[in-house]
Amino acid sequence: MKTKFLLFFLLLCFGWQQAPAAGVDAVTRREIGRTLSRIVAREVSGGFVRIEGVDASRKRVRIYTSVGLSYYPFREQNLRAMYDSVRAVLPPEYRKASIELYSDKREVRGLIPMAYRTDAEFRKLLRKKKVVPFVNRSQRPLVVRQSSPAAPTQGLSGRHIALWQSHGRYFDQPANRWKWQRSRLWMTCEDLYTQSYVLPYLVPMLENAGACVMLPRERDVQKYEVLADNDAAGQYAETDGPEKWQPGGVGFAHTRQVYRTGENPFRDGTTRRVRTVAGGAESRAAWRASIPERGEYAVYVSYETVPGSTDDAQYTVHHLGGESTFAVNQTMGGGTWIYLGHFLFGPGEQPVVTLTNRSRQAGRIVTADAVKVGGGYGNVARSVSDSLRRPGVEYAEETSGYPRFCEGARYWLQWAGFDPKVYTPKENADDYKDDYILRIPVDMALAFHSDAGVRLNDETIGTLGIFYTRENKGRFEGGADRYRSRDLTDIVMTQIVSDIRRTCEPEWNRRGLWNRAYYEARVPGAPTMLLELLSHQNFADMRYGSDPRFKFLVSRAIYKGILQYISSQYGLPYVVQPLPVEALSTHFAGEGKVAVSWSPVIDSLEVTAAPTGYVVYTRIDDGGFDNGRYTDKPYLLSEQEPGRIYSYKVTAVNEGGESFPSEVVAACRIPGGKGNVLVVNGFDRISAPLSMRRDSLAGFYTELDGGVPDKQDISFIGGQQVFDLAMAGCEVDSIALGACNCDYETEVIGGNTFDYPYVHGRSIARAGYSFCSASVRAVGDRGVSLEEYSAVDLILGKQRSVTIGRGVAGYAFKTFSPELQDVLRRYMAGDGALFVSGSYVATDLWTGGEATPADRAFAEEVLHYTYDGDQAADRNRVRVVTSHAGFSRDEYRYVDDFRPDRYRVERVDALRPAGGGAFPVMRYVDNNRCAGVACADSRTFVMGFPFEALESDVQRDRLMADILGFLLGGKSGGDD
Repeated sequence: MKTKFLLFFLLLCFGWQQAPAAGVDAVTRREIGRTLSRIVAREVSGGFVRIEGVDASRKRVRIYTSVGLSYYPFREQNLRAMYDSVRAVLPPEYRKASIELYSDKREVRGLIPMAYRTDAEFRKLLRKKKVVPFVNRSQRPLVVRQSSPAAPTQGLSGRHIALWQSHGRYFDQPANRWKWQRSRLWMTCEDLYTQSYVLPYLVPMLENAGACVMLPRERDVQKYEVLADNDAAGQYAETDGPEKWQPGGVGFAHTRQVYRTGENPFRDGTTRRVRTVAGGAESRAAWRASIPERGEYAVYVSYETVPGSTDDAQYTVHHLGGESTFAVNQTMGGGTWIYLGHFLFGPGEQPVVTLTNRSRQAGRIVTADAVKVGGGYGNVARSVSDSLRRPGVEYAEETSGYPRFCEGARYWLQWAGFDPKVYTPKENADDYKDDYILRIPVDMALAFHSDAGVRLNDETIGTLGIFYTRENKGRFEGGADRYRSRDLTDIVMTQIVSDIRRTCEPEWNRRGLWNRAYYEARVPGAPTMLLELLSHQNFADMRYGSDPRFKFLVSRAIYKGILQYISSQYGLPYVVQPLPVEALSTHFAGEGKVAVSWSPVIDSLEVTAAPTGYVVYTRIDDGGFDNGRYTDKPYLLSEQEPGRIYSYKVTAVNEGGESFPSEVVAACRIPGGKGNVLVVNGFDRISAPLSMRRDSLAGFYTELDGGVPDKQDISFIGGQQVFDLAMAGCEVDSIALGACNCDYETEVIGGNTFDYPYVHGRSIARAGYSFCSASVRAVGDRGVSLEEYSAVDLILGKQRSVTIGRGVAGYAFKTFSPELQDVLRRYMAGDGALFVSGSYVATDLWTGGEATPADRAFAEEVLHYTYDGDQAADRNRVRVVTSHAGFSRDEYRYVDDFRPDRYRVERVDALRPAGGGAFPVMRYVDNNRCAGVACADSRTFVMGFPFEALESDVQRDRLMADILGFLLGGKSGGDD
């Protein structure tokens, strides 16, 4: 018996090619291999399975295969079907035998992730602790947002996740210079590209689900960084209650402008400490900072972890939206930067953070050290290591000269106080490997990458997952099998591929599940996945990968996969946070009140993502948004002071977390106003730049249509230069297909802020009119009646019909949908007044992908203009030419370059008046083509460029006053 067991053990450990066939001949084995290959290839690109051995008896048939079978996403149902398919090709004497399949030294039933195991045998193994989940429980999470009106109770609440957004700019020792780790292709490079998923989408999704996310790179793209420290005069102040502040231990101090290897800013200063109180008078610490300009800034705090540290240190961040409070668990994370959140600050010196010693338990210790506001530029200087220096050559030390968010992990971790043993395990000789060895083991870890590879057709390279199971004898600390990493990888990868195939690309390729010893997969002491989402080298992949809609979709899929995995480890219900709400509107609701309403969005991909409530965030004038108010209904009555602009955004919540915010709507009641105007936001487009593939050319044509980033783009580095398909396989990066400029690689590019009702409304209010606003989805049958308003201002921005990827999902973002056309026809037939502006108001109706003769008739009959060409101007200047007394004789300029807070207008439309009473109002300066058409008889005014793109408030205010004066004249309406 022992001999048989030893033989089986040796077969498992050292391969199965020597296993006896035992009655299953070579022909049958090849047929089994073809059967398994067909099954695997249905799901896995290039799937191939080779039979390496068969051990057969009438009771049991064991089949040993190549590693290709392990790439398959096994589930209980598909494994039963696989057994049946194999049984069908076995000789008759074995068809009643039980079947076992082995691949990668593992019985494939054990490759079914815990999240999908429901069989009685598995439940028995769990009860007997033969299968051990990976859990890493802590009494309290590192950071808790206390000022949030709704907090997740399921989902990822209290979990800690290590997430790495790929490579970054690093110092190349042999070349003695800073460089990117990956090539510049398709308007980006991987070092920046994967961050455009992680920072704006994936991290907020995980945090909205209750997780604390740890990143080894700077997460703030703000170029300014301001420090406030207890060791610096004028930046820190204390007040004492009964418990007095006392000197602490070693802490942060900013004593150098540049840091060399081994220099640790968290060893240059001191900390302060005080005992906690559960009631009565408090002791406080306060930090002040001089903010250089208005903007969003990340806020970090640092402290010292000591025996007896409190687990609920109370921090308050003071920002333009008010005050936000956090409980920080100081029993962990001392001596580094701990992220609290992003906040809007105005310019100038101001209080930014306060800390109190109030706690739910008295007698513990609160420590205070420094506050960091913003991201800043890299300040770690590098030079060639001693082992690589040549005699007689001078070597200078230099920083990257780039914003810190561009740099690799090695440099952030030094600035964040980590020991050199952590951030330079290669002993200062290889910054490249120093960067990718650094990971933080917590509940789980994920390294987000893109891969290389080219296809000469429209086929995608697709998604690959990598994990490693053979470190530390295949076990994590605590006894969990390292195959939990495979669980995580399979679940996340399956979710990504499924969601892509169901929404935008049914032929998206799924690649293998590799069990390989990559550093990111091998080193962490927690289940870890290395994700290679797509090929940054392949045009078919990047047509999707450059689109913000795709980035949101993929990030949500990763979040859902992580949620599934962690829920399975902790035995928690799987509840996904909702999608953002839609169809927002504001409406005057009696004296001093406005009604805000919206509609929930049903997630067709996830049944658990239904909202159970909502949070309404409010901004007054040009301040910041507050901490929100909870409501369980899809509407809210809000009180407003006359003459002030109130803006609102809404999130949906459930037990799994909080959705992303909606677009912003606004309202303002002007006492004794001239009338009521409705601002309708029809600009909801976010998309990739225009892409085309022809017989010999392929690429992105940013000068024709640069797309629309979702709020901002942090990965764009420059326009494409090489379009020749013949260069697809070129190994010289600078002349390969997709090679691009790099003149914007440190810049943040502005996009659709979804806040334009405020921009338009501010000019309307300054012209003396009250206004409400609505999403275009809310008008008409959705509840908002245009007929209640004296005039309508329709925002179209860069709205136009576009596809995603190769276009199989159809068009989105049409300027004037048939439903909107019907609503506007009825409104104008009833003596309405209408102002429309946008870059594609004519192009989309005449040459757009969904254009029809009815579209053109609508433009001519209702809006009184016709198409006179796109690309109407090369310069950004427009001059008023009409003799109509209501228009000022001015020149206007719109934004036609990349800016961090404004979207770029590449193309504008030329218009021609159509019908009686229509006349040109303004022309483009460089060619005298018509930029704006008005019709006195029908009271319409249409511009071929976006109103919100005008350079300044002064220009917008002047033009809006002229437009409303023309449209309404002496007509006025009541306030309600």
